[in-house]
Amino acid sequence: MSETTQPTPFGRSNPPNEAWLAKQPAEPILEPDLPIIDTHHHLWQRPNHRYLLDELLADLYTGHNVVATVFAECHSMYRADGPGAFRPVGETEFVAGIAAMSASGLYGSTRVAAGIVGFADLTLGDRAQEVLEAHMQASGGRFRGIRHSAAWDASPVIGNSRVDGPHLLQQADFRPGLARLTALGLSLDAWVFHPQLADLVDLARAFPNTTIIVGHVGGVLGYGPYTGQKEAVFAAWKPRIAELAACPNVFMKLGGMMMRLAAFDYGKEPLPPSSAQLADCWRPYMETCIELFGANRCMFESNFPVEKMGTGFAVLYNAFKRLAAGASAAEKLALFSGTARRAYRLD
Repeated sequence: MSETTQPTPFGRSNPPNEAWLAKQPAEPILEPDLPIIDTHHHLWQRPNHRYLLDELLADLYTGHNVVATVFAECHSMYRADGPGAFRPVGETEFVAGIAAMSASGLYGSTRVAAGIVGFADLTLGDRAQEVLEAHMQASGGRFRGIRHSAAWDASPVIGNSRVDGPHLLQQADFRPGLARLTALGLSLDAWVFHPQLADLVDLARAFPNTTIIVGHVGGVLGYGPYTGQKEAVFAAWKPRIAELAACPNVFMKLGGMMMRLAAFDYGKEPLPPSSAQLADCWRPYMETCIELFGANRCMFESNFPVEKMGTGFAVLYNAFKRLAAGASAAEKLALFSGTARRAYRLD
């Protein structure tokens, strides 16, 4: 890693440092036969980073038994022209092509993008239905819902989603669009930061028939103005997570904490952490979620290649398996694949 006195830019997605990752000590794969559905990864071609099928498979085939994956939108391969509302359908077209390549069996047994989570602007209200139907038609039967990121914080250090304020989920024009999503049998992947969780609780209660899948352990922040505020952040986060857990239509994804929690400074450490170190960083949050939601409403996610800024795939899933070590065999099956099959309707 380059020596610098500048703060690590947490919250920003950068290409992984492959030379630094190569220093991560190899670990035996824990429970190598346990079937895994990776519920959150991206695919993209960016000016400074390529992460397409070959790169994804190189990570997936490092020892764990990954049987399928779910793609999550990342503003990738939007159409260059046509009506603006329909341009995100290009991402679904792109991912459906990769999914079809994977389904041929020529790339191994893992079924990449068995589920596709795209983007449609729900603030279109009733007009969102046409966009959602276009996604469904383009997906080869794999479209499962959308992620409409609402993550926002007043601090410019945090790095916000493509929203202008903290209360997207409360907007009057958002909820008719969500009603259209629900009527089509699709789910909402919800991405907010932990100070916004009250809005998500209100949404989950207002739409009890909508399957809501909360990303990244509820967006816990640990950098910028939240640096050194671990106890206060946890105290603010946990009651809202308990309220969400009381909503039977809500599922929780366990992962995606490398950038936002900032418990491990991958920008300055001489080598990547072990799975035991990562498990210790994330344990209070993930164990709380499993306790409150139960294994049947929790599922692990890699958030690759974003998490690859701080760890390799094999060590990441070893960390998850350490966190689930006290679970029963049935609970482990749920956490690593069964919950994903139900929430994303992969059967």
